[in-house]
Amino acid sequence: MDIEPLKITIRELAKDYTDNAESGVSGYGGKLNIRPAYQREFIYKDKQRDAVVQTVLDKYPLNVMYWADNGDGTFEVIDGQQRTISICQYITGVFSHNFMKFESLSIEKKEKILDYELMVYVCRGDSDEKLKWFETINIAGEKLTKQELRNAVYSGPFVTEAKRYFSKSNGPAYNLAKEILSGSAIRQDYLETALEWICYSKGINDVRVYMDHHRNDTTIIQLWNYFTNVINWIKSFVNVSKRKTIVQGLNWGKLYEQHKDRTDLDKAKIEQQISTLLKDGEITNKRGIIPYILSGDERHLGLRVFGEDIREAVYEEQEGICPICGEHFDLCEMEADHKIPWSKGGKTIKENCQMLCLHCNRTKSNK
Repeated sequence: MDIEPLKITIRELAKDYTDNAESGVSGYGGKLNIRPAYQREFIYKDKQRDAVVQTVLDKYPLNVMYWADNGDGTFEVIDGQQRTISICQYITGVFSHNFMKFESLSIEKKEKILDYELMVYVCRGDSDEKLKWFETINIAGEKLTKQELRNAVYSGPFVTEAKRYFSKSNGPAYNLAKEILSGSAIRQDYLETALEWICYSKGINDVRVYMDHHRNDTTIIQLWNYFTNVINWIKSFVNVSKRKTIVQGLNWGKLYEQHKDRTDLDKAKIEQQISTLLKDGEITNKRGIIPYILSGDERHLGLRVFGEDIREAVYEEQEGICPICGEHFDLCEMEADHKIPWSKGGKTIKENCQMLCLHCNRTKSNK
């Protein structure tokens, strides 16, 4: 890897700056790809963006930026995308700083900004070397998400196409599934989720395996079709707009594969079950309600357990005797059990508690 320092002015950087959702972001007279496929979308907040502009106005040095030389007279940003876009957006009038747009400044101030020098390190090497460098220099910066790093390592036609669908805040995946998915589309959470779902369906344990296999695909039709199948299945039996708080972030890929062929998932019936369970004070994990409805496994619900005070009081009343086997045990050798189980209306109160030995409790049926 060869690294060469390069000084450029903001005037040069912002020349022919364009930001198009379809074709990407470019500058430096059209020679700089500011947002390559592996880069994240613009995520700076107003305060961070203003800080970049103020640094320039104060003539303080900005952090070094890194570009990759593509070998054909063009470059791409490895590190510094957020600062680059902040500068170019200000110059082109996208936002104001201190209530003043760039075009409203005096000629002297404009020239001062345009003549500000930026330090860039230009890196030359093969794609693997450039991507390794990309990961290294980002360690000290704002931490990349796992999927952002994967996008870097497996950059290519597949990632570019996938980001069109899954990585836009108002893109196809967001509009279809924003009430179901958690996280941020622009931080690649939606893409990561879709990849995890399809990998589970194929028995693939690592998303990277799928991305490597499909790296040069020019279409994501397989991924998109599977994703939409899962989303449409969810919407067929859950009122997602009403139940967003218990729907978002569930492992829907796994649930889909386990229950997609069922014909008994009645939307009205399930809505009534959800409503009833949400009112049940015994349930501590409300997000486990839908997995419980689908599987019948009470462990999803995080049912209330008896507190230490109740356990000790009942143990004393029983004098340490297990009511099933009649043997005496130390407290540490016993477990609290519901006399009437939750499924039959039993509550987690002292009157419904009994202390059983470990063996009896774990072999006791749900009576």
